[in-house]
Amino acid sequence: MTTFDEILEEAGKFGPYQRRIFAMLCLSSIPFAGVYVGIVFQGFTPDHWCRDSAVVEMRQTCSWSLADSRRLTVPVVNVSGGLQQSSCEQYDVDWNTTTLGCDTQELDLSITPTTACKDGWEYDYKGRQSFVTEFDLVCSDAWLVDMYQATLNVGYLVGSIAIGYLADRFGRKMSFLMSNVMNGIAGILVAVAPNYVSLLVFRTLYGFGVKGGWMSGYVLITEIVGVEYRRTVGVIYQMFFSIGILFLPLLAYFITDWRWLQVVITVPYILFLSYYWFIPESPRWLLSQKKKSKAVEITEAMAKENKMTLSKNIETLRDDNAESCTASFMDLIRTPKMRKHTFILSYNWFTSAVVYQGLIMRLGILGGNVYVDFLVSGLVEFPAALLILVTIERFGRRIPFASANIVAGAACFITAFIPDSMFWFKTAVACIGRLGITMAFEMVVFVNTELYPTFVRNLGVSVCSTLCDIGGMVAPFLLYRLAAIWLELPLIIFGVVALVAGGLVLLLPETRGVPLPETIDDIEFPDRKTEDVVENQQLKTLLKSDLTNNKETTTV
Repeated sequence: MTTFDEILEEAGKFGPYQRRIFAMLCLSSIPFAGVYVGIVFQGFTPDHWCRDSAVVEMRQTCSWSLADSRRLTVPVVNVSGGLQQSSCEQYDVDWNTTTLGCDTQELDLSITPTTACKDGWEYDYKGRQSFVTEFDLVCSDAWLVDMYQATLNVGYLVGSIAIGYLADRFGRKMSFLMSNVMNGIAGILVAVAPNYVSLLVFRTLYGFGVKGGWMSGYVLITEIVGVEYRRTVGVIYQMFFSIGILFLPLLAYFITDWRWLQVVITVPYILFLSYYWFIPESPRWLLSQKKKSKAVEITEAMAKENKMTLSKNIETLRDDNAESCTASFMDLIRTPKMRKHTFILSYNWFTSAVVYQGLIMRLGILGGNVYVDFLVSGLVEFPAALLILVTIERFGRRIPFASANIVAGAACFITAFIPDSMFWFKTAVACIGRLGITMAFEMVVFVNTELYPTFVRNLGVSVCSTLCDIGGMVAPFLLYRLAAIWLELPLIIFGVVALVAGGLVLLLPETRGVPLPETIDDIEFPDRKTEDVVENQQLKTLLKSDLTNNKETTTV
């Protein structure tokens, strides 16, 4: 019997056929970035203050500036040790009953009582329309902005599990296409949502399809390339997310209405439906479903495009995972080392999501040029993929993975205490933190797969990565609510959790050059596995030596 990996040796491990499909699927990572962190622009909260209808009328009559009318409407309050005009209180004055003229320069309102905003808010839009300004999600309703990102991550959590099941049941290609159908419909519904409650519902459905479809594409491309190319294509597939990060501020700069920006982010998912005619089903999945003839047909098309020739071994093609055991959640926590791996990896998924999303969303509340800040921070993500590919084979997995977390944590902690007057130094340190957490986020994906035995590997990655979505739910509340107390407080929290994550990674075993574990015993007793590998290598060397000697004897 012949396995699919053996047939790939003949059909081509990463030829023109795989490169074409890889390039097409990488494109699906680009709009994913807009969905994941689009809140920075779509949920932008501009400077705002209480609206007083009477003062607005007087402003028009007297030709006052916004600053003049704002001085008459809102008091000056102490915020974080500094004085600034209130965003959520106004003077409790009925301007309709006063005989105030247009000259208000000498008017003293310092002892006037204040009250909460009564007529809504006015905004310094700065040319940008967000759902915050449309639905007045400020002051006591500011926490509802956090729900925009939290509901997305609820969709991610449910969708990654549900579509993961559907991908195993109905195929990678079909689940990818059905996800994009849902993405197109839900994305447009988000853009036309009439109120905030419906917006959150549609946003949850959007998250359900987006992450599940992205994961289906990831699985499909890794299943049609040779084993030695899987890690590289996985890292590059994620790197295209960073390309999407670069496109997002450019789109947001020219598309200033959040609804139209949502439409533009959604359109690619509708276009991806054309992939029905251009990408194949995974031959590995077809073999697992006993659809050998279709798997052979796709493999022959692969060999033809790669200009390779298949031997008759393809007639004995079989599923190389057909004998796998049934996995359960208890397998992940029943034994000591499996339990340790599950805890550490789950915590690292959680940390990566909290710190990564937190650092990106923080750009929207710093008060600088959000477009430039977002673009610069996106550029620093690209060295992450290069550093991973360069370091993991030279230094192994554990040291680069732990170092990435530690660097990210230290950078966050240091940035919190650098004064704003040292702007460029503070920005540079923050960018180092962004680079570190990006590298850690990309590494946790494949380190997770190397620390679980074959029969429970998919389940292990699924369970641990759910903490990523839970981290995504926590991140907006952690950032926005703590920043309201002190702008740098979230950075200290990010620094602590990342430093802990780095320390925990050092407790994991090194997996460079170690065969993928096949059983739980391989995890619990790694020395036994190493001894078996050495014995097998010695046996192969001995057999090769015997064959050589036999040939020499025959020749003589």
